[in-house]
Amino acid sequence: MATQSVTAGPDADLLREAFRTFDGAAATLQQSYRALTCRLERMDLELAERNDSLKRNLRANEELREHLTAILEALATGILVTDNAGIVTRCNKAGEALLGLPRERILGRPLEDCVEEARLQGTQYPLITNSGAVVTLSRQPLPGSGGQPAGGLTLIQDVTTVHQLEERLQRRDRLAAMGEMVGRIAHEIRNPLGSIELFASMLRRDVPQQDGLRGYADHICSAVQLLDRLLSNLLLYTKPDCSRAEWHRTETLLEDALTLAAHAIAKSRLDIRLQVDPSAERVWCDAGQLKQALLNLVLNALQAMPDGGTLTLTAGTSPVSEAGAFDLRLTISDTGVGIAPGHRSRIFDPFFTTRDEGTGLGLAIVHAIVEAHRGRIDVDSLPGVGTTFTIVLPAAPPPPMPQAIRDQPAEPSEQAAAGAQPEETTT
Repeated sequence: MATQSVTAGPDADLLREAFRTFDGAAATLQQSYRALTCRLERMDLELAERNDSLKRNLRANEELREHLTAILEALATGILVTDNAGIVTRCNKAGEALLGLPRERILGRPLEDCVEEARLQGTQYPLITNSGAVVTLSRQPLPGSGGQPAGGLTLIQDVTTVHQLEERLQRRDRLAAMGEMVGRIAHEIRNPLGSIELFASMLRRDVPQQDGLRGYADHICSAVQLLDRLLSNLLLYTKPDCSRAEWHRTETLLEDALTLAAHAIAKSRLDIRLQVDPSAERVWCDAGQLKQALLNLVLNALQAMPDGGTLTLTAGTSPVSEAGAFDLRLTISDTGVGIAPGHRSRIFDPFFTTRDEGTGLGLAIVHAIVEAHRGRIDVDSLPGVGTTFTIVLPAAPPPPMPQAIRDQPAEPSEQAAAGAQPEETTT
């Protein structure tokens, strides 16, 4: 027994030490497990937070992408994005419209092929699209990471309105200079013309009725009267007198213009249409001057339809701002021969006409009268289809002229313009 206890004693201690060591290792392992569990829980929380942050970033990026896409699609400027090989990878709605091609025929194709199909090759201003819009085309590289090119960006800008304003300003400057010159020449001609008429009248009075020379005197007097009417129209073009403006019924003005043109209408096979929108019932204008402008446009339309057609006179309004302001629009449309594109920029120039018997003053006078009413006149024409002239006038009376200007004496051209006669002319 004593031998066993001696033998068992060290073994028991060793066993107890082993158990203590095991218990310590188990406790350490348990502590490590708990620490690892806590760390995993923290990592799960961090991962969940990062996932939430990533989802928020993804949502924000998606919203930003959708927002930028919406902005890109809403732009009036055509945008084409190409890769380094010149292949179109992105296009907005304006790009489709200005190129006149569907998006399926733009994406994945070389940019040069798309531009060539849209007939926008070249650097001469202006570039005209297939739809008739005036555009400019600009290109620039797209920088990528490290400053390396990542493709290109092509912008197609619709400058139709700017081009029209440029043409209008150039026309106004050109007509103002010509008007000043014409006015001076007209006054210089009228002085000797009065002497010619006086001596021709005296000659006709003194020559017996049966004498053949009496006919020559009559011809001289008639020619002088024609020249005087021409000079009156020149003076009217130089400076129309619209000082007697007031409210007038639009329909009455249009009907009066048709009545004044009755002698020409009777000779034509026409379908005449008159449409006046209730919003354009009245117009602020000088009735005599505006009727002359309308008459000239009606005669111009009749002469553009020698074989008959449809003459349409309309009156309406169009908004010009979000504040509710609007303009009054008078249109005279015909289904005649139209105006050649090369003549369109010159039709309001004095003495420009395509008719052998025309003097080219009709449309010049129309332009001057409309400008005097602080309006504008636009023309839209297709050869072989017809022409539409649109007179745009302020719907409300313009502010009164300053007293200092109103009290100035009238120029001779203003006094003579009151006796001007309507002229039949066409381009």
